[in-house]
Amino acid sequence: MDSLQLPIPADVYATLLKECTHLRDAIGGAEVHAHMNRSRRDLLPRPGLPLANRLLLMYAVCGHLRAARKLFNQMVAKDSISWATMIVGYVDNHQHNEAQMLFAEMQHQGLEITGSTIVSVIKACLHTGDFGLGKQVHGWIVKVGRSLDLFLRSSLINFYGKFGSLESARLVFDQTSHRDTVLWTAMMVHYCREEHFDDALDVYREMGRAGARKNHFTFSSVLRACSRMKKDKQYGRPVHASAIKLGFESDLFVQSSLVDMYGKCGLLGDARRAFEMIEDKKNDVCWNAMLSGYMHHGYCIEAVKFLYQMKAAGMQPQESMLNEVKIVCGTSNCKNLLDLKEK
Repeated sequence: MDSLQLPIPADVYATLLKECTHLRDAIGGAEVHAHMNRSRRDLLPRPGLPLANRLLLMYAVCGHLRAARKLFNQMVAKDSISWATMIVGYVDNHQHNEAQMLFAEMQHQGLEITGSTIVSVIKACLHTGDFGLGKQVHGWIVKVGRSLDLFLRSSLINFYGKFGSLESARLVFDQTSHRDTVLWTAMMVHYCREEHFDDALDVYREMGRAGARKNHFTFSSVLRACSRMKKDKQYGRPVHASAIKLGFESDLFVQSSLVDMYGKCGLLGDARRAFEMIEDKKNDVCWNAMLSGYMHHGYCIEAVKFLYQMKAAGMQPQESMLNEVKIVCGTSNCKNLLDLKEK
């Protein structure tokens, strides 16, 4: 078309920019932008808003935030998509403070705020440790009567959970009528993080009564809770049975959690059987969980033998684990452990 001196329509530019965005081809996108400057001066510096947003998105997705911000500042007209593109772009490229400042400016101008913008700002607050702003954003959502979709609710639960504000996380959770697997599991994860293991188990039971679908993260989380409960140490067995029934026993995350749970509960025979089922997929987590189970329940000879098995399997025992075995089992019984690093 260039050789025939035909003008390039705006929709062709938009298609080319869409392709460059999909491929994350910043060089190609910049060439399209330059071609627009050279050949279609009627489009720039005031391109139609959809085309300008397409350019903005291309630069943001490709990580060229300086070029994106320059274009954003030059745009005569901006809509909520323009602002959302910049804010999401800043967050995706770990420039969280810039995202927060731009959001404050967007609020000041009274513009419509999209769900993706809110989710990105909440994510930025997590990274900057700004609990106050995140809570203000939630308060603003409630004040304006904005409906919360599942993704936004999940983001709020994750936000409150990571700040340890479990009451607020639970409030959002309880106000959600249609909960998916991610939401249920997230609530359990946050309870476990704050060592509210009974609450995590209660959520798991409630999840079962609701007939919600479980995944391997669900079982990993509830098994962690079972392994750290001070009472009812046998509850891990029905969870294990449920994992078998739903076909998750062969998942590596679940298997590692089973070894850890049985080991911490002192059920070393069950822990060893779960460990042996992993076959050739054993990783550091599984080995260390098994070793930790032996040590914490006084099985010194088994712990020492297991260290040699680790070495034979090509697993390098950590210095901290070697030292812990020496302390627990006694130096006289572990005098040959230092040889593990040399053989």
